[in-house]
Amino acid sequence: MRSIRLTKNGIECTNSTSTVYLDPKRIQNDGINFVSHAHIDHLPNGGNGTILSSHETNQIAKLRGFTLENSTDALDDFTLIDSGHIFGSKGLLFDDIFYTGDISLRDRGFLKGAKIPKCKTLITECTFGLPEFVLPDVTEIVQQVNEIISSIYSKGKPVILLGYELGKAQTLSQLFRNWDPMFYHDSVKKMNDLHRSMGISLKDVMGHTEAESKGLLDKKPWVMVAPMMSEKNNFIKHMKLKYDAVTIGFSGWAKSKKFGFSRGADYSIPLSDHCDYNELHQLVKQSGAEKIYTIHGFVNEFSYDLTRLGYTSQPLHESSLDQYC
Repeated sequence: MRSIRLTKNGIECTNSTSTVYLDPKRIQNDGINFVSHAHIDHLPNGGNGTILSSHETNQIAKLRGFTLENSTDALDDFTLIDSGHIFGSKGLLFDDIFYTGDISLRDRGFLKGAKIPKCKTLITECTFGLPEFVLPDVTEIVQQVNEIISSIYSKGKPVILLGYELGKAQTLSQLFRNWDPMFYHDSVKKMNDLHRSMGISLKDVMGHTEAESKGLLDKKPWVMVAPMMSEKNNFIKHMKLKYDAVTIGFSGWAKSKKFGFSRGADYSIPLSDHCDYNELHQLVKQSGAEKIYTIHGFVNEFSYDLTRLGYTSQPLHESSLDQYC
């Protein structure tokens, strides 16, 4: 008998001989603790026990102040699957179960979309599990943004591309690397330098503090890649007041007016590191799973959609428990 349940500590998959903890909030001494990637909301806070995670995730976690002790990137009967979410992100295939972690099927710069393995049980995220979240092709987005930057450049104004410090910022750094001069916010530079040290081809450019101290930001226009911030952030206020900078924010949430995203950005572009609604359906179909569990996001809505299409699906809620042979 096996069981899958969502607890305050994360997802537990238990059979008669072992327990696998999927993205636990705290590492458990018994069983295997799988850490899918190095976004803060997926990194464990303390605890001992065996950790299964990629080398890249370990290095990025260390930069972010987390140490994954007792970590390995290979164990018998467990297969790490590239999930296409961020650099080093993995899904986990074990015991005929595939756990997606955070996942994307589309190529974005150096990131390649996930290839979905066959499984009997699928545990999938559904961050964008509503039909309104169908995102444009990346090529279309790049063309649109290049046109926006070109228009802003023609007015002699600098442009700040806003995306999450880990993941989106590296994608933006590569997709728009042809613009010169380019600078990075200091925090993005640290993250990009780490990616470069692990073989990712990103421009080696100056951080904003050094660039400003040398007067380079006075020589407009320029492009800067910075973490996602609101218009109320002191950094953004300073860049707008002193340099008349124009901001472009990137997020899948930009697709929906209902779940307002803009944070005051001058332009909002729907680019995500997660599957959109159609891609979620695509991964379910590709998996061939007999049972699907939905987690993270619109779990009820997406599970209901799958059930209407004839799948056996169940949203995972805290304290929910499903046992099966």
